[in-house]
Amino acid sequence: MPELPEVETIAARLRLGSGDAPPLLGKTITRARLLWERTLVTPGAEEFLARITNQRFREVGRRGKFLIFTLSPDSLLLHLRMSGDIWLEPQTTEVAKHHRLLLELDDGWRLAFNDARKFGRLWLVADPATVLKDLGPEPLDAGFRPNEFYRRLHASRRQLKPLLLDQSFLAGLGNIYTDEALHMAGLHPCTLSDATSLAQAQKLWHSIQEVVREGIRRNGASIDWVYRGGDFQNHFRVYQRTGQPCPVCGTPIQRKVVGQRGTHICPLCQPEPGEG
Repeated sequence: MPELPEVETIAARLRLGSGDAPPLLGKTITRARLLWERTLVTPGAEEFLARITNQRFREVGRRGKFLIFTLSPDSLLLHLRMSGDIWLEPQTTEVAKHHRLLLELDDGWRLAFNDARKFGRLWLVADPATVLKDLGPEPLDAGFRPNEFYRRLHASRRQLKPLLLDQSFLAGLGNIYTDEALHMAGLHPCTLSDATSLAQAQKLWHSIQEVVREGIRRNGASIDWVYRGGDFQNHFRVYQRTGQPCPVCGTPIQRKVVGQRGTHICPLCQPEPGEG
């Protein structure tokens, strides 16, 4: 599943243009084709097709793992889930097997949502907050400071890995960037959140910011056949590096299951709670 840096990269690519594809901003939707209705959460298919036609793309942004297309007057929200991707292509291009939504534009291009596993979801709403209201703070928001992070950690008693994956606690992190940040901070994923010291919370906050910024700088991670162009996978510290040496101490990386999620750690740099 794409995480914050991957979604941010996709938003920037659509907003600014990429390769031969022009920027999306300013283009008007002349026709919508919904090829798999269950992709759409709200409104109903008939209303969606009528309502989105003739709307213009004003902005492309992100909140957590959601892409936000600000139209005129509505907003189109997209969650890519496991295998979704979205790009601009000429309208003359043959419709690909796994395309779920096509938005034809007034300049001969179309916005295509492709989703092999059919988990991605779309919302067309007047107010994005109706969908995004339960999301936690953004890791890179200027107002989200270490002391606030410490307070939020101590407001719960949960293992760090599942808590950081909880989108209502912190928006945008998934398996990759959580594993990378915990390793950088030297914290075991099973550490209880309310057992962290202020110094540990500050270090974890800085580590989250650092790995997210580096992920964005490297256009995210391309570790699935779906995603293209990212380079962060070549700079992982622990994620999917089972048996390979830790970049800090050389100890072989281990894979564990924490909160039903595959998790990668260095057993020396990230001692289990009570061992350090």
